[in-house]
Amino acid sequence: MPSPAPLIRGHEVVIGLETHTQLSTLSKIFSGAPTAFGAAPNTQACAVDLALPGTLPVMNRGAVERAIRFGLAVGASVAPLSLFARKNYFYPDLPKGYQISQYEVPVVQGGRIDFLLDGQARSVRLTRAHLEEDAGKSLHEDFAGLSGIDLNRAGTPLLEIVSEPDMRSSAEATEYAKALHRLVMWLGICDGNMQEGSFRCDANVSVRRPGQPYGTRREIKNLNSFRFLQQAIDFEVQWQIDRLEDGLPIEQATVLFNPDTGETRAMRSKEDAHDYRYFPDPDLPPLVIEPSWVERVRGEMPELPAAMAERFQHTDGLPGYDATMMTQSLAFARFYEATRDACGQPKLAANWLMGDISKRLNAQGLDIAQSPVNPQQLGALIGRVTDGTVSNNSARQVFEALWTDAHRLSGGDALAQVDALIESKGLKQSNDSGALEAWVAAVLAANAKSVEEYRSGKDKAFNALVGQVMKASQGKANPAQVGEVLKRKLAG
Repeated sequence: MPSPAPLIRGHEVVIGLETHTQLSTLSKIFSGAPTAFGAAPNTQACAVDLALPGTLPVMNRGAVERAIRFGLAVGASVAPLSLFARKNYFYPDLPKGYQISQYEVPVVQGGRIDFLLDGQARSVRLTRAHLEEDAGKSLHEDFAGLSGIDLNRAGTPLLEIVSEPDMRSSAEATEYAKALHRLVMWLGICDGNMQEGSFRCDANVSVRRPGQPYGTRREIKNLNSFRFLQQAIDFEVQWQIDRLEDGLPIEQATVLFNPDTGETRAMRSKEDAHDYRYFPDPDLPPLVIEPSWVERVRGEMPELPAAMAERFQHTDGLPGYDATMMTQSLAFARFYEATRDACGQPKLAANWLMGDISKRLNAQGLDIAQSPVNPQQLGALIGRVTDGTVSNNSARQVFEALWTDAHRLSGGDALAQVDALIESKGLKQSNDSGALEAWVAAVLAANAKSVEEYRSGKDKAFNALVGQVMKASQGKANPAQVGEVLKRKLAG
């Protein structure tokens, strides 16, 4: 159900999203033409995609399976029989003059997306998710005053995911979109590449006084980044409130967001469903999904993020926040599991992933799959911290070397590589009791003031003495052993 949100100038914001998710099939939804991105214009559009006379569409089974997978993941109903319809409208990049979609009976009905907003649980209901084909793309060269049509995308399989108008702020809409994005990538049904148009959102935005009926909505089309989604909604909300406060009406419209100006502008008046003259596609029979098909797909489903996070809490002892972070993507979760298995220290593995690994990945714009340090190397390094071979500070020097020189490391397994770096950099902690006793004795003799302060009850002086011993040992002393020896000496 909708969640409460602060009013904006006395108005409540109402948002629903329609998300076009390009399915990860190798061929189009009704033809065998390829879907690869980046091909030369009009080289991947076949006669079926263009609806040339004598051609007939044939349903792509892989697209249906991906829709079933999504329906199961969001707790929706998968329709045993669904229908395809023709959505009629004219646009230059729509060669058929209609788009094959689903209208009255979609393949996925209901469901919900759960996520966190500022640490609080949120849930947005889904109306439906239906299969459809994409249109082509208009290319405009403003400097030349020319436009062209690229039909490579025509017929590309889409799953359009429609939410209920449950969201009450741009922040909530953005977090919903991010959660949906993570889920479709986790399921392997979409590559999630927003720059290439694989995941794009239309935002339906209206405002109203509390308790009043829904206001007139305007639809912001083709938002292909989370930042643009939030900026576009924020501008649109303020524009609508300004208009209402000036006593002017809001007309239902389709609008575009200009990232350069941060403003929305009307593109055309918004059509209603009856304007598209939907009717059943005569060339496509009803889509029949047998229960056995649904169960087979269910059996092939990956463990879902919420279930995996719960498992990490129960079996690995991770705090809830850590478990959620470890399941931010399937690749991230697999990296964590491999690191944990390599070192046997779940919490330390999570700490390194949330800390040094994530910091480096974010700084360089890399995905976890592109990490130069692999889970076995990270696990080996954590193991050497755990067994006292290196200190935490020294481990970060080893990590730095692993990250920058991973491509040059050769020979031996991950543990051998980590040990070789520790030796070459002279970072191995000393467990020589005689040397440790000497370092401590020298520090106590040279720091009589700190010794006196500690014995008078100033605990900070103890930390200062530990630091001096570590400095004297050039970082090679084991900090735990240093503390033990210092306490024994100071008590004597």
